Amino acid sequence: MSGVNEIRSTFLDFFKKNGHEVVASSPLVPHNDPTLMFTNAGMVPFKNVFTGLETRPYSRATTAQKCVRAGGKHNDLDNVGYTARHHTFFEMMGNFSFGDYFKEEAITHAWNLITKEFGLPKDRLLTTVYHEDDEAFELWKKIAGLPEDRIIRIKTSDNFWSMGDTGPCGPCSEIFFDHGDHIWGGPPGSPEEDGDRFIEIWNLVFMQYEQISADRRENLPRPSIDTGMGLERVAAVLQGKHDNYDIDLFRRLIDASVELTGVKAEGDQRASHRVIADHLRSSAFLIADGVLPSNEGRGYVLRRIMRRAMRHAELLGAREPVIYKLLPVLVSEMGRAYPELQRAEALISETLKLEESRFRKTLDRGLSLLDEASRDLSKGDSLDGETAFKLYDTYGFPLDLTQDALRTRGIHVDIGGFQDAMQRQRAEARAHWAGSGDKATETIWFELGEKLEATEFLGYETEKAEGVALALVKDGGSVDTAVTGDEVAVIVNQTPFYGESGGQMGDTGTITTDTATLRVTDTQKKGRGLFVHHAVVEKGEIAVGTAVTLEVDHARRSRLRANHSATHLIHEALREILGTHVAQKGSLVAPERLRFDVSHPKPMTAEELNVVEDMANEIVLQNAPVSTRLMSVDDAIAEGAMALFGEKYGDEVRVVSMGKATHGDKAGKTYSLELCGGTHVRATGEIGLIRIVGESAVGAGVRRIEALTGIDARHYLTEQDEKMKALAAALKVQPDEVAGRVAALTDERRKLERELADARKKLALGGGTGTSEEAEKIGDVSLVAKVLPGVAAKELKGLADSAKKDKPATVVAFISVAEDNKASVVVSVTNDLTDRFSAVDLVRIAAAAVGGKGGGGRPDMAQAGGPDGLQAEAAITAIRQALQA
Repeated sequence: MSGVNEIRSTFLDFFKKNGHEVVASSPLVPHNDPTLMFTNAGMVPFKNVFTGLETRPYSRATTAQKCVRAGGKHNDLDNVGYTARHHTFFEMMGNFSFGDYFKEEAITHAWNLITKEFGLPKDRLLTTVYHEDDEAFELWKKIAGLPEDRIIRIKTSDNFWSMGDTGPCGPCSEIFFDHGDHIWGGPPGSPEEDGDRFIEIWNLVFMQYEQISADRRENLPRPSIDTGMGLERVAAVLQGKHDNYDIDLFRRLIDASVELTGVKAEGDQRASHRVIADHLRSSAFLIADGVLPSNEGRGYVLRRIMRRAMRHAELLGAREPVIYKLLPVLVSEMGRAYPELQRAEALISETLKLEESRFRKTLDRGLSLLDEASRDLSKGDSLDGETAFKLYDTYGFPLDLTQDALRTRGIHVDIGGFQDAMQRQRAEARAHWAGSGDKATETIWFELGEKLEATEFLGYETEKAEGVALALVKDGGSVDTAVTGDEVAVIVNQTPFYGESGGQMGDTGTITTDTATLRVTDTQKKGRGLFVHHAVVEKGEIAVGTAVTLEVDHARRSRLRANHSATHLIHEALREILGTHVAQKGSLVAPERLRFDVSHPKPMTAEELNVVEDMANEIVLQNAPVSTRLMSVDDAIAEGAMALFGEKYGDEVRVVSMGKATHGDKAGKTYSLELCGGTHVRATGEIGLIRIVGESAVGAGVRRIEALTGIDARHYLTEQDEKMKALAAALKVQPDEVAGRVAALTDERRKLERELADARKKLALGGGTGTSEEAEKIGDVSLVAKVLPGVAAKELKGLADSAKKDKPATVVAFISVAEDNKASVVVSVTNDLTDRFSAVDLVRIAAAAVGGKGGGGRPDMAQAGGPDGLQAEAAITAIRQALQA
């Protein structure tokens, strides 16, 4: 039993048999500790349990925890590859007691595991205790039978653990393995303790006090246990190796690196292979946990790790991307213990390949410039900061890489000069920046963006995290505090809240502290990557520098995710049904609905909408995983990914894919592939249901699609069903008979309307007699003039033609009055009178009487209108007077 995977499982199984809950490794991005860049110790996921802020359904646990130390306080990056035990990524195995057992049982477990399960010889083991911890000293004598000279009292803080200046703390007890006298070094506490003969393999922390203040410490009511055993270190011991890089896991990765590069892992090249093996692990696990390379925060540390490995691949002679080709070996070795590696393999591979391809262009250009700039420098000299900054700013050559490239020559970089150049550039940018109009109100975000790091977005992986309030903005200016009732914008160092972009609305939720509760009403992106949480302080007071807990409204976020993913499915269905000319022209992803505009020249038919809806729901029913990869824009589009209208993309983009096409040219291939930075469901089945509820025009050649998903779609269909049932009841038929009954009623109504129109015409013409007695004589002219209430305006011309038919020297004037009291006027003149009276002139006279203006037509037929139907008789009088003149 010596393989890494077997050692890990043996450790976990041992503690499981001893009543411990086996807890899966937490992500490398710590959501419960905003002070940490990465999870760097096994106890980090349990920090809030130890402090009492969180409870778990178990009182003892065991884990194999992923850890990274490559940034901030714990940074081992520069030593990796050159020492036997430094790593950026490592696994920390541990067992934990939350007020359950204490020193005696912890020591018993540790001794039984390493001597019985792992079979380490007792005579090669020794332990340390804090010099005041007599209890632990006696327990090691009793349980392990160790002689007193192999239980070493340590006075320094190395053997006393604390979480901070205040909080839980307690003495430690470390277990060391003696590699033998053929290796220089002495036991801990001796002058030769820095040697490599005695190696610590396990640290037991006895958490028994609470530090109240610098000079006050009290006993904890429920003492706890926190232990950490480095898997790589104990594997080296169990495999008879003194160097961690000689264990089975690293040997397979290094052998694969040797095979790919054709360079043996010997001499000066040994360190390069080790760097590649170690950094591949860090890079792969960080990407699997949602970190992607960028120029700020965690993404910058990841990029630094990746590029350091890629630089060493270049030193081994690689002239094309090779790091990603090692990934299958890592997945084969660690994928079973950490299935997230398997799930994210495509994303990791694409990210590694993309970064190395881009980096090689930077590397070739930067190294050439660096060689020229440092040609006259010797060992011990420093490269001036201005040159280092120019390499960084103009040519994209990171400072870290400049330092690493010069390290082998013993040349340093003037860091102070580099920082001065950076500050001067920022000052110049500020001097040249000017806002106007709306931009002037953004000045505060520009200023904060200069001062603060970009916000780390954790929302792809979690909806709850801890952070630190870096800035508060109220009434357009920075403030130190905000109190109950204040409307304030909060900026934190890391957040699970999505800032509005790409059509997706920003998240809402809560921000809480020990003293305050804030309701987040919106989240926006501002300045240089700042996530701004617009909030109302509902109670208490919040101050800059306060630790906060951020929690997204889960139900709202779930609906947003479903609607966003649904837009992708509908978009693809529209392109398949209508043609590839369809392209998204804008969108809104809200929690209760979605809409997006697409280019299409004409309205869609009901049949087309039904087919689009069916196709999208077919992918929903597949419950297919939704995957994300990082690619260059060009590669993504070449692969078929769609870029959305109006979006600005950087060199690297997230490509979201979902579903498998079942018919057409794409059958068997990915159904939807789009560039997108939004949040999405993990599987299409989470969308539940897609229902298209609207299709309309918003401009020339642009149609708007509106749809609902999930519970909103179901509620919509339920409402429609209830309306149908009510309609069926009113019609006294079954729901499936409604359409037929409505059609019959429509036909019947049309028949009645025709009969009514005929009746009104007859009434208007005097019951259809058309006798000359209906005409009024004005000189030699006959005037047929009537007010016709209830007759449609469109019927007037026909009635006028009928009224003058076969009648000489006749003028017809008909006025209808609608329900809203508007009057319509038609005047018709027989042809034998048009040289004396124009219908246009007469209709304008009538229109003026009913409050209208103008009117038009021909000399024999004209039409006009007015708002005052009460003056209809006055209009006829006006025509009569015009004929008498």
